[in-house]
Amino acid sequence: MVAVGCSAEVLPRGLMKEDEMISIAEVMTPDVYTLGPDDSLAQARSMMVEKHIRHIPIVNQQQEVLGLLTHRDLLSAADSVLSGRESGKAGERESSIPVSQAMVTHLDSVDENASLRGAAMHLQKTKHGCLPVVREGRLVGIITDSDFVGVAINLLEQLEEVDPVESDS
Repeated sequence: MVAVGCSAEVLPRGLMKEDEMISIAEVMTPDVYTLGPDDSLAQARSMMVEKHIRHIPIVNQQQEVLGLLTHRDLLSAADSVLSGRESGKAGERESSIPVSQAMVTHLDSVDENASLRGAAMHLQKTKHGCLPVVREGRLVGIITDSDFVGVAINLLEQLEEVDPVESDS
C-alpha cells in the first residue's frame, strides 16, 4: 500500500482557516462496510446492492486493509464465472469464490489527516474511485469520488451565497 498526502491538524467541519486545507477526516465516510478475505463474491454482491456502495475494503481481524473489491472487480469476476457455464449455476459458483480471488491487493491508502486536495489530485491522476483511509495502518474510513462531488456542491453553494447569481430580468 502507498500512503498519500501529508499530516495536518484536523479541524472540525466548517472551522477551517483561510490558509489551512480541509482534511480527509472531515469528508470521509467513517462507517465503512468491509468484508474478510474468505467472504464470498455472493456476499460482496449482496452488500453492494443492499448498501448502495461500489467499493468494499477487505480487512483482517485487526482492521488492516488487505485489498479492495470494487463493483467493476465483481462484474469481471462474474463474467469469468459465467463464461462456459449455465447462468443458473453462476450464483452457486459465486458463493464458493472468496473475495480474495477477485480483490485488488496493490492499492493506495490515505492517512486521515492528509490534505483533501492531495487525495483528490491522486484520485484524478490514477483514475481510482476511492481511497481507504487509515490511522496507524488500520482502516478508519473511506473517501470516494462521490464524497468529492459533495464537496464541490458545498463549495458551489457557498459561492452562490457570497456572490448570488443575477437573474436576466
